[in-house]
Amino acid sequence: MQTVQTVPTPLANPLTPPRRPLGTVGRTVALFRLELAESLRSRWLLLAAVAYAAGLGAFVWLGLRESSVLGFTGLSRVVLGICNATVVILPLVALVATCQSITRSRAVGHLELLLTQPVRRGEWFTALLLARALTLLAPLALLLGGLLALEPLLQQSDPTLLPMTLHALAVASSLLLAFVGLGTLVSAVSKTPERAVVLALLVWLATAMLHDFALIGLLLQWRVPAPLVFALAALNPVEAARLAVLSAVDPELALLGPVGFWLANQLGPTLTYLAGLLWPALVGLSAAALASAMVKRRDAVG
Repeated sequence: MQTVQTVPTPLANPLTPPRRPLGTVGRTVALFRLELAESLRSRWLLLAAVAYAAGLGAFVWLGLRESSVLGFTGLSRVVLGICNATVVILPLVALVATCQSITRSRAVGHLELLLTQPVRRGEWFTALLLARALTLLAPLALLLGGLLALEPLLQQSDPTLLPMTLHALAVASSLLLAFVGLGTLVSAVSKTPERAVVLALLVWLATAMLHDFALIGLLLQWRVPAPLVFALAALNPVEAARLAVLSAVDPELALLGPVGFWLANQLGPTLTYLAGLLWPALVGLSAAALASAMVKRRDAVG
């Protein structure tokens, strides 16, 4: 009779501590790395980088010409142009990048598969939000850093370049947070990716385009007091970001006419600048909190 030899099971090393399960921070970091890898494979990231690079090239070509805008010339004028362009372009890029994130995860079963693991919905949503914000802000930050590195090569000494670059990065970060939050809210509300895209375009048109025409029509129809005009404009994150840009380059706010005169005397450039930065960030955080609550409450399958 043939004897069967059994291989003894190796005993655990008593000197090796048992592997502890990941906590909330560890799970969020792991999900962030997963979402970041997925974002880097997406086509919208390439689209955002191409849009940033094309805009930068155009503004560099225009900014280095012999002219000035609000006293800014050279590379500082380039940064000023980038600030004005990102106020319109960045909301659209952020909405396109985030409006399908949640609804598509439900439709393809990605969220349901993740929830079979020991993770929470809030951790996944936080990782998703951070990954989208980082991949959208990083190309713009690299381009602005490239402008700072370009200054010695052009043999130009511009003392306003560094402050303008920091202002541009702060305004872009606040505006990006606002529309990443709004994009995730649109994705949480929509039942299909197609509806999410349509709703995101409507949000962009209402904030970046239609709000201006509605406000101008209101001013032409009725003689609205300056405080009310400021309140109506500042409720829009895009208009608040524009106020932040103007208050950073023109403390007197002369370009805004009577409204600028009222702001310069009542609030001052510092408070106007802070309001233009903090309000979009607050809008984005509020929209993200509402979207997170909807993700936790609704089904994981669309």
